[in-house]
Amino acid sequence: MTSTATRIGTGTAVRAQDLHRTYGHGSSAVRALRGVSVDLAPGTFTAVMGPAGSGRTTLLHCLAGMDRPSRGSVRWGGTEVTRLPERRLAELRRDRVGFVSRAFNLVPSMTVEENVGLHAGPDRVREVLARVGLTGYERHRPGQLSGVRQQRLAVARALAARPDVLFADEPAGALGAAAGREIAALLRDGVDREGRTCVLVTDDLVAAAYADRVLLLAGGRLVDELHRPDAAHIAERLGLLGG
Repeated sequence: MTSTATRIGTGTAVRAQDLHRTYGHGSSAVRALRGVSVDLAPGTFTAVMGPAGSGRTTLLHCLAGMDRPSRGSVRWGGTEVTRLPERRLAELRRDRVGFVSRAFNLVPSMTVEENVGLHAGPDRVREVLARVGLTGYERHRPGQLSGVRQQRLAVARALAARPDVLFADEPAGALGAAAGREIAALLRDGVDREGRTCVLVTDDLVAAAYADRVLLLAGGRLVDELHRPDAAHIAERLGLLGG
């Protein structure tokens, strides 16, 4: 049983303070993050955008506990996770955080129903499969689905566990803009229907416009923050950054 102190969802869901992340050493070192601070409120949808090399994926991985910053801190609710032992951090990630990547990470030998059932009971499985449009595919295996349906399945599996925060790293990958927007709409639904906190890294302007807030990074720094922008406004601000 996870104590109340470790739950995400009251006050600030995720707080990052002065995050720095450097890869390598000496003259070959790459400073991916340079002092990024951000708060994510419960029940909000945040998109992270920026030019290539801006640090957006590094930020997402640090927020999700999948990478450790070189300096600074990340808190999930009242819990400082940056310096937790790896085993304890892995337990918290399993219990409190969902992650969707472009790689799907599905179990190929399991059916659609079984993949989602890894994290939920039968009623919840039926509910989330209906929400992502996979009713009728319960007995299929991932390899029998199109790429878009596989990604819907990955979202369903993440949502099924009722994570406090769901992180998505360019989840549509090479599936195209229409797929990216479909996934963004599913994430938006998770926020609106269940109060999920979602963070999406994306290149797609229309997908980003589903978010309550768009964070713009450049050179490892947070340089702008847009609230409920439309795609045209995002494009204008990205254009100024060279994105």
